[in-house]
Amino acid sequence: MAQRFVLNETSYHGKGAIDAIPEEVKARGFKKALVISDPDLVKFGVTGKVTDKLDEAGIPYEIFSDLKANPTVKNVQDGVQKFKDSGADFLIAIGGGSSMDTAKGVGIVANNPEFEDIISLEGVADTKNKAVPTFAVPTTAGTAAEVTINYVITDEDKHRKMVCVDVNDIPQIAIIDPDMMSSMPAGLTAATGMDALTHAIEGYTTLGAWDLSDMFHINAIKMISDSLRGAVKNTPEGREGMALGQYVAGMGFSNVGLGIVHSMAHPLGALYDTPHGIANAIILPTVMEYNAEATGDKYKYIAEAMGVDTTDMSQEEYRKAAVDAVKQLAADVGIPADLKDIVKEEDIPFLAQSAYDDACRPGNPRDTSVEEITELYESLI
Repeated sequence: MAQRFVLNETSYHGKGAIDAIPEEVKARGFKKALVISDPDLVKFGVTGKVTDKLDEAGIPYEIFSDLKANPTVKNVQDGVQKFKDSGADFLIAIGGGSSMDTAKGVGIVANNPEFEDIISLEGVADTKNKAVPTFAVPTTAGTAAEVTINYVITDEDKHRKMVCVDVNDIPQIAIIDPDMMSSMPAGLTAATGMDALTHAIEGYTTLGAWDLSDMFHINAIKMISDSLRGAVKNTPEGREGMALGQYVAGMGFSNVGLGIVHSMAHPLGALYDTPHGIANAIILPTVMEYNAEATGDKYKYIAEAMGVDTTDMSQEEYRKAAVDAVKQLAADVGIPADLKDIVKEEDIPFLAQSAYDDACRPGNPRDTSVEEITELYESLI
């Protein structure tokens, strides 16, 4: 069977990468941007690092920042209306997953208005047209939404997150500039970094993994393991390593899928508004232990990528070493060890069913059930 791989048309990497935006805009003949960005990023001047470049180049724009950390159906619908009213012909998404996912939804619906209810985009939507051309400028090193074909929108009425998968939504241009990430506080850096590690490990072990995706994921695991502690301390080397590592992880998992770490994290965000990276980071070691028997020798290479010498280790030993390395990294960057302060016991049946129904669940390397997911949640509270 042929394997498909979808990536950005163009990407820029490194300090000062945002300087390329005006040149790319003019080369492509775009006239006006709708800038989609988190309200806090606008407030604290992070968005302004990019809009200043547009001002200097005489490129007109309007800003849409009416969005939540876990963007909702209404956020996307409001963004579509703003795009129509603005007269813009392209999008610039500045931020983390919230900005990127909102922009993807806006871009898709603007060019595929039959999906204006947003709900019908869940899963693999049969869109006919590519999204509005989008420049994606991440300010966090975690989601890799700038290079993926996935986005997540919250259905507030049903307290659930909808995973949308669409090759038509991938941004044309990705701008990965570590300077755009330098203002992230330590807690957010840790959470988004562990999200990136989850992408890499789940992508490496998912049922859809193959040689090309493995190449990206094992290198991403190493880069993230080497860089996250430094990024939390805001070292230039740590920021640069995480900026690239999270992008490389995204190149892989976007094309092969994930597993039940994400399936279990999504309903926590929908029900409690839990930050996605925190949820993933807490759940990851437990699910790694659960999946170990279905991963062959891959945990050996995960452990080695995270700096463990696996010489003379048995399969059981290197599997434990991989899990322990993840736990240690999470602890070192201040991630909580359990869900006790997040999950209410009476909500577990809803959470488990939501996780089982999640679009990421079929990619898990071990077959699972609502009952087993229930036990995993229970083990974490």
